[in-house]
Amino acid sequence: MRSRTPEGTARHPHTDELAAAVSMTGSQLAQAVGRFDGDKAAMVLAAVRTAERAFTELDDCDKVIDEASEAGRAIADRLGELLAAEAADEIPPQLHALEATSARVRDTDGPRTLLNRLLGREEEAGQKPSTVRPLTSVDLPGLPSAYRDEEGFADLMAVAARGAELAPRLRDAHAERLGDVAAHLVRVVRQAADVGFAEPVFADESVHEARRAYALWLRCLAERKRDLD
Repeated sequence: MRSRTPEGTARHPHTDELAAAVSMTGSQLAQAVGRFDGDKAAMVLAAVRTAERAFTELDDCDKVIDEASEAGRAIADRLGELLAAEAADEIPPQLHALEATSARVRDTDGPRTLLNRLLGREEEAGQKPSTVRPLTSVDLPGLPSAYRDEEGFADLMAVAARGAELAPRLRDAHAERLGDVAAHLVRVVRQAADVGFAEPVFADESVHEARRAYALWLRCLAERKRDLD
């Protein structure tokens, strides 16, 4: 995003950083932008123009990241709706869209890394989000079962009666498991979107975990069908 000077000419928000280049020595400028037969003014102008081009390219990369962030949040919202409606067949296209969104940002990784290095912004650009914590079936609430009842039963009729007694708890447990997985899936996508998929490892882990969470959600759905239908 650019700002305007009082005269109305375009002024890059990093102009102050560019102006600092003027304090470079002649030898430093020559090393940075080539030799100009002792013409320091020409070297300064070339350095500033080179930096301006670098910032412009970074702005283009940032635009891709901003658009990916917006798209990722929309995907997270849509996934939340589909998971709540248990529209299992409509979820894979959203996961494909998630992968494509992340891939668009991946295409900017090389230019962003090089430009940040040239502009001395590696430390700022190197800040990373936290790692993605995977969710497994072990992390989910357990399912009550008459077969695991500590009291034990003498015959199948008693087991069946105990199963009927446990049915409401079983239904609630399945709902909680499905809800936990759905919330985790949406949270993973939203966290990746919040940083615009800009950190490669975090983005890849997020996309992979979204796929794993969907598979776990399908498994929970099948278990509920087995126990309650």
